[in-house]
Amino acid sequence: MEVALYARVSTDRQQQTQTIEQQIERLQAHVAKQPHWHLAETHIYRDDGYSGAQLNRPGLDRLRDHAA
Repeated sequence: MEVALYARVSTDRQQQTQTIEQQIERLQAHVAKQPHWHLAETHIYRDDGYSGAQLNRPGLDRLRDHAA
């Protein structure tokens, strides 16, 4: 199964502490444990500095376009 990852941070503090990279690492570790899942590097989507209250986020938009 092809899978995609999406991670987001919304505050400057979160960006400075690299929590988005930590999210990606944890998600990739989870995917690696799934024997039938495949993750291409191009299927990792992220948004730095975008509020979860907004639905228009560049990374999320690319993920939606890819899924469509």
